[in-house]
Formats: sequence, structure tokens, C-alpha cells
Amino acid sequence: MDAGEQGPADARRPRWVYREGDEPDPRFSLANERTFLAWVRTSLALLAGGIALEALAIPAQPGFRLGAALVLIALGLVAIVQGWISWAKTERSMRIGAALPGLSIGALIVGGIVVAGVLVVIGLLW
Repeated sequence: MDAGEQGPADARRPRWVYREGDEPDPRFSLANERTFLAWVRTSLALLAGGIALEALAIPAQPGFRLGAALVLIALGLVAIVQGWISWAKTERSMRIGAALPGLSIGALIVGGIVVAGVLVVIGLLW
């Protein structure tokens, strides 16, 4: 390779993920990518649920409905950021042979969905 050419690891972004270590088995990288895409789907579902609560105007108290919608929208934004960070940390861990990171926000997602559900139920019963 000439001095001006870039290797595969140099051309990929983010560099902090790809600049160190060795290429992992492609099956593991593809599985990591599928997990990232699952986070994207989860994020889209949370965002769509939050928007639908307000757009469909269910017969609930407006304040509770809006609160639940905002919780779901915030969770959707958190989920996509978590998905990207998790993908990057897992890919880097595989490249350098380190232990894989654990799920860091599972309880936050579950708790937020429970809060949104409780807000909707209270708004319907109020």
C-alpha cells in the first residue's frame, strides 16, 4: 500500500471504533448491527407512540396525555442514542478482545414506559 492510500480500517467511521484491534468474525459484527437496528425500531415505535397519543386525541385528560406523549418521545430519543453508543462500544470491544458491555439503560426504558402507561390510565379514569 502506498503512503497516500488508506486501508479499510482508516476509511471507516467512527475512527475511535475502527482504529484499534483486529477485524472480528463478520457474523459477530453483523449481529451487532442487527441489534443496533432493533434499537432503531424501538426508538421509532416509542416516537410514533408518543406522537400518536397527541395526534389521535384519545379521551384522556390533556395534561396526562401530553405528559405520557412527552415521556415516550424522550424515551425514543434516548433509545436511538443508546443504540448507537452500544453498537460502537460492542464493536470496539470485539476488535480489541475485551468483555462486551452490558445494557445500561434497560431499567430506564422499562420505567419510562410504565410511567407513560400509568399517565394514560390516570388520564382516562380522571
